[in-house]
Amino acid sequence: MVMILALAFAAAPPAGAEVTAAAAHGFAVHAEAAVDAPPETAWRMLTAHVGEWWNGAHTYSGEAHNLYIETRPNGCFCEKLGEDGAVVHMTVTFVEPGRMLRLTGGLGPLGLMGVNGNMTWSLVAEEGRTLIALDYAVGGYDPRGLDQIAPAVDRVLTEQLLRLQRLIETGTPDDGEA
Repeated sequence: MVMILALAFAAAPPAGAEVTAAAAHGFAVHAEAAVDAPPETAWRMLTAHVGEWWNGAHTYSGEAHNLYIETRPNGCFCEKLGEDGAVVHMTVTFVEPGRMLRLTGGLGPLGLMGVNGNMTWSLVAEEGRTLIALDYAVGGYDPRGLDQIAPAVDRVLTEQLLRLQRLIETGTPDDGEA
């Protein structure tokens, strides 16, 4: 699936994505993409514009513009739900502007399980471009085994990274397919 998407965007290099480890008690996924922008631009789009690149289909409200990230320790990767409602998706645990953002928690259905996760976004300047790497390690308990959901988590996160890459490089997160 990733290769099909990558080929559809010939101007964009393919994102490397994989489940790097999976067992009943946890899993780790890794994805990366290079963007034609300096780290400062990639950082700003990653953190201040999450509501523009995250797919609204992977939110509680169905509207990505309800998402926001507070880039400070104990900051919130949160989603507004109507006038008085909200959900905490993850908590910011490390911030090094332009270089690294670390969040802790369980995204989506993981938030309803007995698990904890650590997500790290790393940005590295590389020959006039920025390499964005996304690592998410999850551990805990689910009676079905966490290894069963690792591929789905990998697909969803890779999709978000590709949307961020497209937003940075083209101004739109969409791939142009209807």
